[in-house]
Amino acid sequence: MTGIGTVDVIIPTYKPDEGFIRCLELLGVQTYPISHIYVINTGQEYYDALMSNRSLPHSVRDITSVVHITAEEFDHGGTRRAAVERSGAEFFVMMTQDALPADETLIEKLIAPLELDDHIAVSYARQLPATGASETERYIRGFNYPPQSAVKSSQDVYTLGVKAYFCSNVCAAYRRAYYDEAGGFADRTIFNEDMILAAGLVKKGYSISYTAEARVYHSHNYNCRQQFKRNFDLAVSQTEHPEVFAGLSSESEGKRMVKGCIEHLMSRHRAYLIPGFILNCAARFAGYRLGRKYKLIPAGLRRRLSSQPSYWRQR
Repeated sequence: MTGIGTVDVIIPTYKPDEGFIRCLELLGVQTYPISHIYVINTGQEYYDALMSNRSLPHSVRDITSVVHITAEEFDHGGTRRAAVERSGAEFFVMMTQDALPADETLIEKLIAPLELDDHIAVSYARQLPATGASETERYIRGFNYPPQSAVKSSQDVYTLGVKAYFCSNVCAAYRRAYYDEAGGFADRTIFNEDMILAAGLVKKGYSISYTAEARVYHSHNYNCRQQFKRNFDLAVSQTEHPEVFAGLSSESEGKRMVKGCIEHLMSRHRAYLIPGFILNCAARFAGYRLGRKYKLIPAGLRRRLSSQPSYWRQR
């Protein structure tokens, strides 16, 4: 039985650091009250090391519970699905441990579209570049998360393609009733659990709100190897879910991003960054192409190419 207007927050963690502590502290001072924070942690020894001799504010400690799992038990979809089953709130917010609320109104602004429009099933936040983000990463954050909010529905699939299903569990709020109706997060998926669910919600006639007023700091300066592995997993998830991604290419959007970033670097007189950016993009492309053909790759090699080796051991 869900509560009325209640909000829970769910955060999967792995080797959490000081950024996670700061995230919890900021969640404790939100203007929209949080009923409970569920932390699903992989590797208890890392969590215990961080929390030793540390005292969280009562506003956070009193509403937070932690469940520890092993790396072999973790799954992008299944772990989140199990966590949602612990919640009885009307809305739940998925976050990652490195998403830092920009201010105390994050939850209030994130939930607002869900409360104002019954057709909206999920509301996801704008991601701002974190301190230390590279120039290219700053551009990419702005490309994927512009300052203008938008609501996407089934009508936008024809014009936006796969972007119509874009949603990020770095910080996203879900209406529990519609989540349940759509079947929840996939039990097993290497990546993209957020977009797979978003597609199911859109196909049921609901809408997705990109809520730019709700902001978190979140970015990564991935090197070529990390980018390769990430895009390998991205392509695997798309290949394993043809019901969502078949016939919806994302390559044209990728080309637009590359072209725009090069122009941005030129305009900022930072052309010296272009060769490194192109190499990084080549790693993305190579990882994606190999991921699309993963069925032809021996199991042992898949584990080496993937950022989620435990996923392949479970198959």
